Amino acid sequence: MTTQKEPRHLRPPRPPGDDDVRLLGVRHHGPGSARAVRAALDQYDPQVVLVEGPPEADAVVDIAADEGLRPPVALLAHATDEPARSAFWPFAEFSPEWVAIRWALKRGVPVRFIDLPASNSLATRGDWADAGPDEPAGAAPGEDAGPAHAGPAHAGTGDAETEDPVRIDPIAVLAEAAGYDDPERWWEDAVEHRGGAADGGDALAAFEAVAEAMEELRERYGDGGHPRDAVREAHMRLRLREARRAYDRTAVVCGAWHVPALAARTTVAADRASLKGLPKVKAEVTWVPWTHRRLSRDSGYGAGIDSPGWYRHLFGCEDRPVERWMTRVAGLLRAEDRQVSSAHVIEAVRLAETLAAMRGRPLAGLGETTDAVRAVMCEGSDVPLELIRERLVVGDEMGEVPDSAPAVPLARDLARQQRALRLKPEAADRELDLDLRKDTDAGRSRLLHRLRLLGVEWGAPTRSRTAGTGTFRETWRLSWEPELTVRVAEAGVWGTTVESAATAKAEDAAVTAVTLAEVTGLAEWCLLAGLPDALPTVMRVLADRAALDADVLQLAEALPALVRSVRYGDVRETDSGALREVAEGVAVRVCVGLPSACAGLDEDGAAGARPHLDAVHTAVGLLTRAGDELRERWAGTLHALAERYGGITGLIRGRAARLLLDDGLLDAERAARLMGLALSPGTEPRVAAAWVDGFLSGGGMLLLHDERLLGLVDAWLSSVPAEAFTDVLPLVRRTFAGFESGVRRGVGELVRRGTGTAGGSATAPGAAVGFGAGLDLARADAVLPTLRLLLGIAAPVPEGTAAPAPALAGAAAAATTHDDAGGPV
Repeated sequence: MTTQKEPRHLRPPRPPGDDDVRLLGVRHHGPGSARAVRAALDQYDPQVVLVEGPPEADAVVDIAADEGLRPPVALLAHATDEPARSAFWPFAEFSPEWVAIRWALKRGVPVRFIDLPASNSLATRGDWADAGPDEPAGAAPGEDAGPAHAGPAHAGTGDAETEDPVRIDPIAVLAEAAGYDDPERWWEDAVEHRGGAADGGDALAAFEAVAEAMEELRERYGDGGHPRDAVREAHMRLRLREARRAYDRTAVVCGAWHVPALAARTTVAADRASLKGLPKVKAEVTWVPWTHRRLSRDSGYGAGIDSPGWYRHLFGCEDRPVERWMTRVAGLLRAEDRQVSSAHVIEAVRLAETLAAMRGRPLAGLGETTDAVRAVMCEGSDVPLELIRERLVVGDEMGEVPDSAPAVPLARDLARQQRALRLKPEAADRELDLDLRKDTDAGRSRLLHRLRLLGVEWGAPTRSRTAGTGTFRETWRLSWEPELTVRVAEAGVWGTTVESAATAKAEDAAVTAVTLAEVTGLAEWCLLAGLPDALPTVMRVLADRAALDADVLQLAEALPALVRSVRYGDVRETDSGALREVAEGVAVRVCVGLPSACAGLDEDGAAGARPHLDAVHTAVGLLTRAGDELRERWAGTLHALAERYGGITGLIRGRAARLLLDDGLLDAERAARLMGLALSPGTEPRVAAAWVDGFLSGGGMLLLHDERLLGLVDAWLSSVPAEAFTDVLPLVRRTFAGFESGVRRGVGELVRRGTGTAGGSATAPGAAVGFGAGLDLARADAVLPTLRLLLGIAAPVPEGTAAPAPALAGAAAAATTHDDAGGPV
């Protein structure tokens, strides 16, 4: 597209006309720009307001007048047939566009969006000439998405046809021209801290200055590395011409970068030619909640800012912003049990103002307040500052959207269930403990599991440090992100309700699953999510796969999920009889084939098989009761693994022996014999170390209470040849590193004391490392006073002393224990 060039001093900062158009160039999400826009609109009083955004949003802009639409929110545009092809136009409370929209709707003034239609931008997204690695992730069409680092120092100075276009940030360029190395600090000094119309000045003068500055930049840098802007600006000019024909006074609120292009003299034919032939898709637009975190530049949002929470504070404060900010910081730190007093607040305010004066700033900004908080309230530590940044500087504000906003049927059903279950979406991470015996909590669990099945990761199961254990309890970590709205729209292809969509998705996933473990996982998921209609299909596929799968280790991997499904069926009152039959059949096949499957495994293969061995052992214990045939068969399998020396690695043999010992199916005498054979001098040190690793992987407490096993391990380790010790040491170290610190310390103390030779080895018959011949009664008696104090009972009264009070005497008599000789202990 070609525009008519003329000397800069002859080009007006707005389209020619007798005050019929005002171009209000703003910084997206700038509170200073928002205040200036509000003052300019009050002064100019336009008959129509044009805003940068997709024209499809004209149909939903009136919803912005609803008090139920609370920012931060965003316009979501997505392709009707491909919801994943989507884009957002976010608005915060301090966004100039939002202020303009609310100003117009409050006064009954029409609002129109003038950017390139979403039907075109979604169809061409990724096909623009400037698409590539410089495009920030998540930058929405219509936003100035140049990276902040691309300032004039990076701009090319050679032939434009031979150099790659460099994207520039206009704010960074102006800041550097003003002598600032930080664009945010320059913006605060030049815009946020200026009085403007509030001090009686001309509200439109600032926009004239901004237009002149942007005109200078575009004359120097051209499109600034944004080639697609030419198409967008052509459409904006066409919409502006339509408004000028219909209204006498038009106000345009757009990114300051676009102002010179909108003021340029071009022909209608040239602008239409720029738009000719653009691909189109059918698009839908609605309002969705947004968050301050997603407004942050750290999230990848191209037009993002560093401190949305701070900007919201500046926009909402009528006076004394520093004092009010310090008060909020103090309140947050007090809530985190930090000692912060009113004196700290006063001193922090004084220090921030002093720093601003020393740095030549008109008012204290975020940098000064942060330095003051670090020095006064945080005692020089940056750890509390991270909390302040997360909670206040960025913030976890999340907007709200009323029911009147358009939505896909699935989203409406989700919103209905959220209200019914009192499960409100929130941006902040929070932990939710559920008791599945309660109807409301069971409903919440089903909803969260169904959403996860649909790819809407609103919550993730986690372990709770406070809630109890058991199959009737669940703990979730919840956090709602704006992108989940797109996931809900995508999941709408599976059904119009959450339950029907999850059912259809589960059936399709079962048919297309590759491994048996995937199908068993789906069966478990169906029970967790309460999808009885999907279970027949999943069970049919599961039975077919289980019957044909000959890989025993894959069957072992799939069995635990099946058994969990049976248990969940009991807790959630669903019929799991068919699952139990399949689980028992898989368990029998594992029992028969596992010894052969473990034969010939190398060290890596054995390490991969050990978790399956543990999982199957737990699953069989949950699936059966003592005396059941299946449990007896599994015990026989473990005996075969523990006592089979040819072809099975020491890791598997040692682990099988430990499982038998823990279940009481192997007595201490036989366990000691197996350990003695495994650690005999004829066994290679690495094989013996692997056996010890498998045997002790269940925990080292056994060594503290069985002196024979500890002596065997100690004697073996002491006898390892020096040339083999280097190879064995990492294996033994890894084994003992898995013990709790108290167990490691106890084992070390026992070995250090020893009862054998000077080397600490137990060599004498009947001797054991660290264990005495009998109990030390003197040491045992030493704990009695503390024990009585904890139990709240009195000590026995020696003969010849006064009797205690009746109550204490009765308690002492009731709590005193006697030894075999009849004396008190």
